Amino acid sequence: MPRHHTPPTLDVLLPTAPGGPARLDPRDDEAELVALFADTTIHPQRRVHVRANMVSTLDGAATGPDRRSGSINDEADHRVFSALRVLADVVLIGAGTARTERYEPLALPSPLQATRRDHGRAAELELALVTASGAVPEVLLAAQRPPLVLTVAACPSLDQLRDRLGPHRVLVAGEEQVDLATALDLLADHGLVHVLSEGGPHLLSDLLAADLLDELCLTWTPLVVGGPAPRTTRTDDWFAPVRHARPRHLLHADGTLLGRWALDRLTP
Repeated sequence: MPRHHTPPTLDVLLPTAPGGPARLDPRDDEAELVALFADTTIHPQRRVHVRANMVSTLDGAATGPDRRSGSINDEADHRVFSALRVLADVVLIGAGTARTERYEPLALPSPLQATRRDHGRAAELELALVTASGAVPEVLLAAQRPPLVLTVAACPSLDQLRDRLGPHRVLVAGEEQVDLATALDLLADHGLVHVLSEGGPHLLSDLLAADLLDELCLTWTPLVVGGPAPRTTRTDDWFAPVRHARPRHLLHADGTLLGRWALDRLTP
């Protein structure tokens, strides 16, 4: 996701500050912005903190006409996108999203790596793919540090993945469908407790339906695209009950709004 422009200053609309919004100027290390998102609590019975980061247009589209979210985000969104990765132990995505969005091996610039160390995170940011079929992009399989693959016992390429990646990087989390609660437990077993989901809409919907999501960071970019684009959640059924969320932060830059919401969990 190449960037060519100077990142914008972010106005902190929530929480409110005396005398008007605080301003977060862009910094190579993004220390101030990262600190804004660093206050997370891991429930002892859940073992992990799960945060999702998604982007939407004003009319609710999760992608542009090219079916990629990368065509509707902007520099303000990228600042938060990078800050959230600094704080994550692992980025969790669906394999379909990896293919559609053309994911490459994860890397952080040196200044962000320093901020990551300051927050006690391991040097390596892991990538974990959810796939029942085992269809992992070759660019990721061939990486120096390939992804963790969260799959099922019935995966047709299970043995090949184990041979290619090693058994410790292929984690079976179900028989025919990936059980996300089991998958998160397996990540916790690897010491990966700060989980950042970057989608897509199906994975976000599954996390919500299973009551596994602690926070949703959602960016609204000032675009209206129409068309049959998916929403940030994609499911045939209504959530029952519907999920309630509480605002933690609201940032703004050049018409882009960036929200951070705490999800009320169904189970205490």
